Amino acid sequence: MTKDDDETPPERRRMVRPPTRGTAAGRGMGQKIKTADRKSLSSQQWIKRQLADPYSERARKEGWRSRAAFKLMEIDDRFHLLRPGVRVIDLGAAPGGWVQVALKRGAASVVGVDLLPVEPIEGATLIEADFTEPGVDRQLLDALGGAPDVVLSDMAHNTIGHRATDHLKIISLIEIAAEFALRTLRPGGAFVTKNFQGGDAHGVLEQLKAGFDQVKPFKPRSSRKDSSEVYLVALGRRRPD
Repeated sequence: MTKDDDETPPERRRMVRPPTRGTAAGRGMGQKIKTADRKSLSSQQWIKRQLADPYSERARKEGWRSRAAFKLMEIDDRFHLLRPGVRVIDLGAAPGGWVQVALKRGAASVVGVDLLPVEPIEGATLIEADFTEPGVDRQLLDALGGAPDVVLSDMAHNTIGHRATDHLKIISLIEIAAEFALRTLRPGGAFVTKNFQGGDAHGVLEQLKAGFDQVKPFKPRSSRKDSSEVYLVALGRRRPD
C-alpha cells in the first residue's frame, strides 16, 4: 500500500525498505539527481516532475513529509473534519503527511498503519502492518484507546500494470476501508477514502450513503491535473440499527 501513488516513482512501487537518505519531505532528491542518468526514462521523468511541482517544493520547505499533506488540508478546510480533541485512524499512513496534518489541526490521538515503515512522529502511534490482515483492526483501536471520530484512507495498491487486476485491487481496498469505518466510527464521525474517477465503486458508495448523512466527492487542487484520483468524504455517521 502506498500513500499518494502519483508521488511514487515507477521503479519503487514494490519497495518495502525505508529510504535512508534525504529529508522526510524530499528524501534523497539530491542523490536522485546525481544518479538520474542510471535510472529508467520513466523514473527520470518522475524526478523532474517532483522537482518542478510547487506542492512538492512547499512540502520540503514547510516540513511536511509529502505533498499529500496539502490534499488533507484542502479536504479539512472544506468539510471541517479535524476538530480539536478528535481521535483519528490513518490507513496507509506512509510517509506520514496526513498524520502530521491531523496532529497540527488539534487531533488528540492519531494512529497510523502502513505496510512500509514510517519514521516516528511525536504524538502519534505508527504501526507497520498489513491493515487487511486479521487482528490489525483491533490493534489500531487498542492503540487509539477507543472508537475513532475520523477514519482516513489514502491507501493504494502497488500496481502490476494489468488494468482489470489493478482496478479490482483498488476497489477491494476501498471496500475494506469503508467496512472498517462503518464498523468502528463514533456516531457523527467522518470517513475519507481515495477513489479514482471512472472506478466502479458503486457498491461502496451505496453503503456509505446508507451509513452517513452525507457523502461528497472532492478533488483537491493539490491533486495532480493528470491524476484520476478523487476523494469520497462521508460525514455524519449514523447510529447502527
